[in-house]
Amino acid sequence: MIQKAIAQVLTPIFDPTFSDNSFGFRPNRNGQKAVKQVQSIIKTGRRFTVDVDLSKFFDRVNHDLLMTHLGYKVKDKRLLKLIKRYLRAGILCKTKGDNQLYSESREGVPQGGPLPPLLANIMLDPLDKELQKRGHPFARYADDFTILVKSSRAGERVLSSISKFLNNRLKLIVNTVKSHVVKTSESKFLGFTFKAGRIQWHPKTLLKFKQQVRRLTNRNWGVSMRYQLFKISQYLRGWINYFGIANCYQLCVDLDHWIRRRVRMAYWRQWRKPRTKVRSLMRLGVYVQAAVACGNTSKGPWRSAKTPGINQALSLAYLKSEGLYSLRDGWIALHHPK
Repeated sequence: MIQKAIAQVLTPIFDPTFSDNSFGFRPNRNGQKAVKQVQSIIKTGRRFTVDVDLSKFFDRVNHDLLMTHLGYKVKDKRLLKLIKRYLRAGILCKTKGDNQLYSESREGVPQGGPLPPLLANIMLDPLDKELQKRGHPFARYADDFTILVKSSRAGERVLSSISKFLNNRLKLIVNTVKSHVVKTSESKFLGFTFKAGRIQWHPKTLLKFKQQVRRLTNRNWGVSMRYQLFKISQYLRGWINYFGIANCYQLCVDLDHWIRRRVRMAYWRQWRKPRTKVRSLMRLGVYVQAAVACGNTSKGPWRSAKTPGINQALSLAYLKSEGLYSLRDGWIALHHPK
């Protein structure tokens, strides 16, 4: 409650002066708009990105520097004192003998709640202003930001100078291993990349998506299929609502096929015994002979999930009636609303 109250006081003071290139945790702004801004900059001919990774940003925010930035606009000493106490709240550390030792924080912003993202924007606002002063097109979402340049050589110069600015002026450490200059088609910003000016899912994003779907269709979950479908659909709906801005219609179609096969495999595993499989297939409209042949197959669950009998029983229409969400339908609804 205290965090929320402080954020409500600070937001109207600081937000109007923030850069238009800052999209994180601000009214009427989000990650999708940041990605679209990067796309619009790429279309002006900038084909390289300077991806800067701030090492453990929230853990390394300098309290004195942050309080100085706050003091420029906040004149209420009591409010400043309250924020300082919040920043230095510290943690309880266990010692030998189950004793607890209080350790006061000297740097970093506690994560969780509405206040830390606002403080992060206040801390990084000088960076935004510096980039604008130098004429560098960029987009920032919290501590994740990318700068667009026309050549690799220009990018290396920008990376070097901005790293020095962050270190000297803001006391922040740049992760030199993860910070680099790459072509826009090889970049990764908020889970997206850009091919020929089009927004696409980054390969690592797609990999994480598939890993999560595999977990949700895992044999060891031990829940009913209806609940499993509910959780899968919940995940898919949230996913497409964010990542659906990408040019990915055909990929959504392909993923729908793959997801349905994973779901059919999950059904097959739940039915377990050949007798149960045969009865379930017959109950879902498969003829006796086909059901017996399918139910007694020696094929594994993944191969079985592609057989005609299972596809007939667990058809697209049936899975939809059971609540399975379609990425394709979600993508169409976003791009072609009725």
